[in-house]
Amino acid sequence: MEKRRLSFWEIWNMSFGFLGIQMGFALQNANASRILQIFGADVHELSWFWIIAPLMGLIVQPVIGHYSDKTWGRFGRRKPYFLVGAILASVGLVLMPQADMFTALLPPLWVGAGMLMIMDASFNIAMEPFRALVGDNLRTDQRTMGFSVQTALIGFGAVIGSWLPYALANWFGVPNQTSEGAVPMNLILSFIIGAVVLVVSILVTVLTTKEYSPEELAHFEAEKAKSDEIEAVVQEKESSLLDIFEDFKKMPETMRQLAWVQFFSWFGLFGMWVFSTPAIAQHTYGLLYTDSSSAAYQDAGDWVGILFGVYNLVSAFYAFALPFIAKKIGRKKTHALSLLIGGLGLLSIYIMPDKNWLVVSMVAVGIAWASILAMPYAILAGSISPKKMGVYMGIFNFFIVIPQIINALIGGPLVKYAYGNQAIFALVMSGVSFLIAAALVGKVKDVDDIIKS
Repeated sequence: MEKRRLSFWEIWNMSFGFLGIQMGFALQNANASRILQIFGADVHELSWFWIIAPLMGLIVQPVIGHYSDKTWGRFGRRKPYFLVGAILASVGLVLMPQADMFTALLPPLWVGAGMLMIMDASFNIAMEPFRALVGDNLRTDQRTMGFSVQTALIGFGAVIGSWLPYALANWFGVPNQTSEGAVPMNLILSFIIGAVVLVVSILVTVLTTKEYSPEELAHFEAEKAKSDEIEAVVQEKESSLLDIFEDFKKMPETMRQLAWVQFFSWFGLFGMWVFSTPAIAQHTYGLLYTDSSSAAYQDAGDWVGILFGVYNLVSAFYAFALPFIAKKIGRKKTHALSLLIGGLGLLSIYIMPDKNWLVVSMVAVGIAWASILAMPYAILAGSISPKKMGVYMGIFNFFIVIPQIINALIGGPLVKYAYGNQAIFALVMSGVSFLIAAALVGKVKDVDDIIKS
């Protein structure tokens, strides 16, 4: 007995919720720094507000992974979690850019930071079970395709989210001007649209995807192990949340090796997300970081959204090429090459002569982003037991959030004291981090590749 081979459209529907999740993430990534600056945050304080995001991932994802491994009911195993997460995230999306409505209770900056925390916690509740669902439902030979389809949908969703504020302002005439302490209407409306799309896309996955029961997954694991002791697998001992720490100590060797690749990849990504708007506003547009309420700064922020859409659009198409490239040269070489290209792209931002040339830089970043979202998970899934898929996918998130926490703590002081408030050097550091990650891929053992050889 083995898992059924799914059609492309079944894989597409199973992953469709990622479209909405990443649309929400893209709106946050491209605009949260600008919104917080409008509410009064200084440029060197931005990374401290952004620390909320990785902290929520560190706390939430392993817990959700653990409990989703143990959950089975009339609504399935993973689906209840990402449905609840989507609903909560949509609340944060609607309220964050409108935090000034709570001025009578708290300063808008703190309300905005609180809504950022709710969004991040909820995105993490929704996202981790999606990663585990691919491991649950797909055969080994379809996992690269599964994670690549997820990456493509992430790309499409992120393009829509990143470009939406610019499109509303420039194509539909929605005002992007801001008064002191108020978020422009094009951003407010974009976040509301993102909340609606998030809930609808999650419902598509919930209503079209069937999950395997724990007993079926136990049979698949027994087949893989060539063992007849199926009952021993089905009747697991009663487990507790503390087992996460035991699972951490026993993580597969492949996960330990990928941890360092993930560390430098996500250290670089975090720096790009937090500092792109002030970096490009200063370095390319020639503005001061204190000009965050000016019309020119809003134009720079909208252009950063376009650039973020570019790298996500490239990632969406490159994701479809990843399975074919990986089949030719292997998953490790594919990932290393992609990270190298992305690192060079980030470094090139420093030397680009005007804002239009930054599109070239972001094309390179999109190649790395597609691989970061697909290749590590495809490599990791082959080294994990199916009954531990959720918790290990959650633990793997440690190596995504810890580098972001570190960057959040030191990024702001570096910009202020080491870079002279020139945020462009934070992007240069991100490029260097990508290059280090590319070099470390060579030390990773891909279990599936070893089995095939």
